Amino acid sequence: MALEKALIQPLDYEGNPKGEAVKVLFNPTEYAIDKSNQLQSTVIPGLPTPVTQFIGGGGQTLSMELFFDTYEQGVDVRQHTGKVTGLMDMNPDLHAPPVCMVIWGKMQFKAVVERVGQRFTMFLDSGIPVRATLSVTFREYRTITEQQQRTTNQADQTKQVTVKRGETLWSISGRIYGDPGKWRTIARANGIADPRKVPAGRTLIIPPQEA
Repeated sequence: MALEKALIQPLDYEGNPKGEAVKVLFNPTEYAIDKSNQLQSTVIPGLPTPVTQFIGGGGQTLSMELFFDTYEQGVDVRQHTGKVTGLMDMNPDLHAPPVCMVIWGKMQFKAVVERVGQRFTMFLDSGIPVRATLSVTFREYRTITEQQQRTTNQADQTKQVTVKRGETLWSISGRIYGDPGKWRTIARANGIADPRKVPAGRTLIIPPQEA
């Protein structure tokens, strides 16, 4: 069974597909996803170590290498690579490079193209390149509305319950999750070593249900 081809679908300002998707000639052999936070260190007089404060999230980046080869067709490989580098050009409607969705199987990564490095390694006698490798970095893109909605949803999914007399983690898990066997999720969130020793009146954090 042939592997599904990865593609990059440009989006309009509402997040809907716009224009033709860029299809890779060969699927990448691997990709990397990195996430960072922005931190600030403040020196406090009298303390041996600066105090580190969280400023904000840095978002995720998706990095991969895309291989293109048009030697057998004898055509300029830039006909294909140019579709990828073109995603860095300013869109006249958006006044910015287009947002795109990187799709490969179940992976969907909404982003803008941050960087493209091109390396040409084979040429025809005329000097036309027919083989190239692109090192592409995509930076995660989320609108303010999307981020606020995501934060609200995550907050809404976390609950608190007060343990009633006679209740156990098993019964609470069954009531909240519909599965008594998921009591470990509650135990980990509350630092409970012995699920049999949960006093009545204690308030427990109930995190979102694990997949």
